[in-house]
Amino acid sequence: MSRVIAIANQKGGVGKTTTAINLSACLAEKGKKVLTIDIDPQGNASSGLGISKDDMESTVYELMIGEVTLEECMKKGVVENLYVLPSNVNLAGAEIELIGVEDKEYILKKQIEEVRDYFDFIIIDCPPSLNILTINAMTTANSVIVPIQCEYYALEGLTQLIHTINLVQSRLNADLEIEGVVFTMYDARTNLSLQVVENVKENLKQNIYKSIIPRSVRLAEAPSHGLPITLYDKKSTGAEAYRMLADEVIEREDNM
Repeated sequence: MSRVIAIANQKGGVGKTTTAINLSACLAEKGKKVLTIDIDPQGNASSGLGISKDDMESTVYELMIGEVTLEECMKKGVVENLYVLPSNVNLAGAEIELIGVEDKEYILKKQIEEVRDYFDFIIIDCPPSLNILTINAMTTANSVIVPIQCEYYALEGLTQLIHTINLVQSRLNADLEIEGVVFTMYDARTNLSLQVVENVKENLKQNIYKSIIPRSVRLAEAPSHGLPITLYDKKSTGAEAYRMLADEVIEREDNM
């Protein structure tokens, strides 16, 4: 069965969607079959993987309220071996639509059960909030990757996220674990980035990836072209950093 990894941090602007897009692309580039689930109403992971908003008649929203099948919702991504369950702003209404629905925390899990044997990795891009969408991602996932921006308030909100993961473990998904923390937007020219990395390593008992994602103009530009960094600028430092992260994720999977 595939390994399902949620990319989560309720703090916005930490490189969560960038990590979901480019980790998915790098895993696919290495020959793994990957499904990326965009469960964020902003839909940025969808557009960043080449899914046009004009092609989004069937999205995760319609899937979760039972209007379409998973096959009707799934789209081919811009990278070989990569498929996407896209999202758009309609998903913002899911919380209200699902009031009173039995087992609403497990809707996504039930929907993807039928395809888990087909993929090696399923990557879920979560919204920057702790709502029913994030809970669905965590009940579906085996583990969570937490992107942390190399800035002064890096640890802000992380305690709450870990608390939420612990609650999901105890009540909804006993097998959920923290896959690891990945540092993003690292600027080697500043002492602050180095201090943040050292501070997190000292205070966090979780697994911390060796791969550190640099602050990069090319990484920031790529989504506006509907491309992951591996296609937009395959030799950039950002592309190499995400390839290294993909290697670490694969290595951990192989060692389990």
